[in-house]
Amino acid sequence: MSGAPTDDARARACLTAAADAGDPLMGALIGEHGAAEIWAALRAGTKLPDVEGTDTQQRSTRTARQERWRARAQGIDPDALLSASAEMGGRLVVPGDPEWPGRLDRLGQRRPYALWLRGVQDLRNACLRSVAMVGSRAATGYGLHVAADLACGLAERSWSVVSGGAYGIDGAAHRGALAGGAPTVAVLACGLDIDYPRGHEALFVDIAARGTLVSEHPRGTVPTRHGFLVRNRIIAALTPGTVVVEAGLRSGALNTARHAQDLCSVLMAVPGPVTSALSAGCHRLLRE
Repeated sequence: MSGAPTDDARARACLTAAADAGDPLMGALIGEHGAAEIWAALRAGTKLPDVEGTDTQQRSTRTARQERWRARAQGIDPDALLSASAEMGGRLVVPGDPEWPGRLDRLGQRRPYALWLRGVQDLRNACLRSVAMVGSRAATGYGLHVAADLACGLAERSWSVVSGGAYGIDGAAHRGALAGGAPTVAVLACGLDIDYPRGHEALFVDIAARGTLVSEHPRGTVPTRHGFLVRNRIIAALTPGTVVVEAGLRSGALNTARHAQDLCSVLMAVPGPVTSALSAGCHRLLRE
């Protein structure tokens, strides 16, 4: 985002710190009333406006969430939040900005309130011709080879690769894309100032220098198990297609695949040895 942030952008930046990522209730509130109005109400501690179609049970859940949001809002300084990002070379992108990827709008009420970015590539342009590549953290040599080779081949054909920056298939995909000369996008489940996993610190430096690091979370946010699952919807939504290289029957990669299916994106999977438990998830996707 260039120039001084608008009231909407400032509010959205604060909401990334006050509310859990991808909360459909917050998404509905922003959609009906605007981010600035919702942030002002949270900051003042006043009652939030109603959301159309909320029943009695939903109101009870909504009240608990609102109290949590209000408590967090009291400790948020918009100027400090934005300046902390700028100091580390980051930027905020919100819906309506030229860099905002339009494909994210398919997420509806689960669309990110805003995105924190660090890197040289324009996110929207990098994702116009892109493929999401995901798979197991505990990848086999076969999976790592296939991911790197596939990503490099895509890069040589001017396709960028989007993944999650994790060990295993994610890391191999990012490295393969960089080796092929195309930008790569890493969607993280923590603040952009936190190198997680720690062993990928150098990789994240390379991605920032030649691609883009993306997060829904402001600086200082630590990763959580739930955060990784919520993050997966963004990996799937940024691209027109997702390929699962290697995955067990219970894996985050299959969670990303389900998001791709829900979004009616192209879903692909790489077959592996019939004896490999780490290819069982891919084989189930192919069978289905």
